[in-house]
Amino acid sequence: MVEKGLFSYRKFWAHRFGPSRFLPMSREEMTARGWDSCDVVIVNGDAYVDHPSFGAAVIGRVLEAQGFRVGIIAQPDWSSPEPFRALGRPNLFFGITAGNMDSMVNRYTSDRKIRTNDAYTPGDEGGRRPDRAVLVYAQRCREAYKDVPVVIGGIEASLRRVAHYDYWSDKVRRSALIDSKADALVYGNAERSISEIAFRLARGKGAGLGDLRDVRGVAVAAPPPEGMQVKDETRLPDEAEPQEIDKSRPYAIELPSYEAVAADPALYAHAARILHQESSPLNGRPLIQRHGDRTVWVSEPPEPLSTADLDAVFDLPYARAPHPAYGDAKIPAWEMIRHSLAIVRGCFGGCAFCAITAHEGKVVQSRSEASILREIETIRDSDSGFTGVISDLGGATANMWNLGCANPKAEAVCRRPSCLYPDICKNLGTDHGPLIRLYEKARAVKGVKKILIGSGVRFDLAVKSPAYIQALVANHVGGYLKIAPEHTEKGPLELMLKPGIGAFDRFRKLFEGAAKQAGKQYYLIPYFIAAHPGTTDADMLNLALWLKANGFRVDQVQTYLPTPMALSSAMYHTGRNPLKPVRRADAADLPTAKGLRQRRLHKAFLRYHDAENWPMLREALVRMGRGDLIGPGKAHLIPAWQPRGTGFGGEGRRGRGEPVPPCARGGKDAPRRRR
Repeated sequence: MVEKGLFSYRKFWAHRFGPSRFLPMSREEMTARGWDSCDVVIVNGDAYVDHPSFGAAVIGRVLEAQGFRVGIIAQPDWSSPEPFRALGRPNLFFGITAGNMDSMVNRYTSDRKIRTNDAYTPGDEGGRRPDRAVLVYAQRCREAYKDVPVVIGGIEASLRRVAHYDYWSDKVRRSALIDSKADALVYGNAERSISEIAFRLARGKGAGLGDLRDVRGVAVAAPPPEGMQVKDETRLPDEAEPQEIDKSRPYAIELPSYEAVAADPALYAHAARILHQESSPLNGRPLIQRHGDRTVWVSEPPEPLSTADLDAVFDLPYARAPHPAYGDAKIPAWEMIRHSLAIVRGCFGGCAFCAITAHEGKVVQSRSEASILREIETIRDSDSGFTGVISDLGGATANMWNLGCANPKAEAVCRRPSCLYPDICKNLGTDHGPLIRLYEKARAVKGVKKILIGSGVRFDLAVKSPAYIQALVANHVGGYLKIAPEHTEKGPLELMLKPGIGAFDRFRKLFEGAAKQAGKQYYLIPYFIAAHPGTTDADMLNLALWLKANGFRVDQVQTYLPTPMALSSAMYHTGRNPLKPVRRADAADLPTAKGLRQRRLHKAFLRYHDAENWPMLREALVRMGRGDLIGPGKAHLIPAWQPRGTGFGGEGRRGRGEPVPPCARGGKDAPRRRR
């Protein structure tokens, strides 16, 4: 691990200009600052909000603090290269990000339907960024200034650093580095790597990026360094020949090529498994993957920031507001996080469907108590709209602050995908005492009336500290608390790397007990995923029955959306389980809801109480031999009648209380045809 601090570089000469109120978005703003050019121009798929929750602002401010002049081109018209010339030719490079969200996830629902809104755009207006924005922006930057280096990053590029399954086209695509023709791709939290790239270019006076293979968190099109050992993982374990590797010396791992994983789902699952095994910044090795006659080199994962460096990033002079160019237009994503704070990065939960492990890593990075309290005071003093309520102290998970592995030797070699599954690791610290004390000090800040916890609470971790649950309920719940058990059935939960529903039951008991003790009436809002790989119709029925038995009527439900590089996406695409070694002899028989009708059925089970779903559910229950669940009693899941104006296929024309024909209910009169 490198001990060099993030801000230990000798500042670039342009630091004499000092920090900007906002990073400039126009030549007029540059001129007002006394600039004749920008050293770095960031092209961003989001509106420019100068706040530490927005990645482009963080990278821009970090580079500014290093002494570089940084400009922002936000949500440019991509129909021509002209908008990409708005700030002139950057002296060092273009930095490109699709924004805080993947552009495809941002624009399309899990059913591949176009969304009409975009929370990261003024006025919540949809359509202000292209599909696969990183590729499009990179092309336009090349057209604008063909000799300027292009560096792509952010979550969209990060999760596409190698060949990956693309849900929207239902095929395996090449690394975004290759498709964008970028000079480099930075992945994960990129403050270190982007600073190193900027200084190397500055020292080379813009002559080119040179060799970046030694920079962590970077992917480039280059072969492994001369003399580097390469471990061949291009074949499945039961098909590979023995290979001798001197593990006392550095070595890279070669994944199956793009062409191989695109043609062979088993090899795709194998590559996904290897990639996630090498995701730890403490022991991850470089990866290489061939794309035709080119090779993508992916260096080791980026180092986590120290608490001092993380504090310094959050202490940078953010305006904490959207750029004035947007006037009074509302930006929903900004409004949502305006009075919240991120206190951690990373997550050691390792959920198979989540992008955090692949992007930020499972080493939790915590800010200091002093830094967090300073930011609360900054919100209080700088935001005229602050009413005294902090909407969240969180991050990827609310209750991982100051937690981590208590055994550095074990952590240095650990390759567990999750510190919490199948059980909480014995080496993981679970003491929530420091977090409870942080909450107390945050509540005591002058001018603060309420501190809410809006991020997800990892409930299986929280039950290890009943005092935390008591403090949470007594002081930090605003009527309800959202948590994510995701499912009730063992099969899907094992593939998600989530705990059994018993952990939720224990948390619920402690939560309700604490609420009763505090004399408050609070509610848990559980989140569940429909149609996750490995989930059968019967699993969803059992979940629906559990929901009804426990009195839950969930409104916000999620149909599983495969995102690039997630382990669950590999399951969806291949029908195989990459959580264990992938062998040719194993059948690709993981049950997966892929058709639109089955995906909608799984979602309908979650909303069994919605009359619109009853016709579909009746048909499914009959097919599953569970017509006994259709009827008027408490033991039934759905009724046999259909309210007027609801349902599909004309069934909504019946009046309330009018029975559905027997063939829709099951029983002896139901047709016996195959479905």
